[in-house]
Amino acid sequence: MSTQIILTAPVDNLGAEGDTITVADGYARNFLIPQGLAMPASAGNLRRIESLRKKREASVVAQLGDAKVAAAKLVKQSYTITAAAGEDGKLYGSVTAADISEALKKEGIEVDRRKIVVEHPIRELGVYDVDVKLHPEVATKVKIWIVGPDGEAPPAAKSATKSTTSDEKPGKKAPRADKKK
Repeated sequence: MSTQIILTAPVDNLGAEGDTITVADGYARNFLIPQGLAMPASAGNLRRIESLRKKREASVVAQLGDAKVAAAKLVKQSYTITAAAGEDGKLYGSVTAADISEALKKEGIEVDRRKIVVEHPIRELGVYDVDVKLHPEVATKVKIWIVGPDGEAPPAAKSATKSTTSDEKPGKKAPRADKKK
């Protein structure tokens, strides 16, 4: 026996939200419907799903617009994070996505830490380009200055901008040149 249902959320190997599918009675009755992933297919439920889909599409468009506005604000300026560091410019800890989120919040831009992509931990003073994914369709780079407690970056860190998404592995040294025989 099989039952026709309407998916209310995307389900792996079944379909996307709003799809009308046929599944086994027990699967629908014991799992999909109690979990809120589906509802029985009827004319009333089809109308309800269609209205929900329209509302969600409108909210997705609004979220995309908000993300584009926030991305424009983020690109316009750079942000500074003060961290304790040793004489050689190495941090005593590391700067994380949560620290970057706090720095952005102080400037009036609220970004969830999970949307900030830091591939490698930031463990040195300097200037870094950090990826921020505000929406599946909107991503931008933010310039972050990591400075010591005195507000000054070491001379080597001032000159080069580093990216947290580079192919270099932290802690790996460059190969040595061959010695002359």
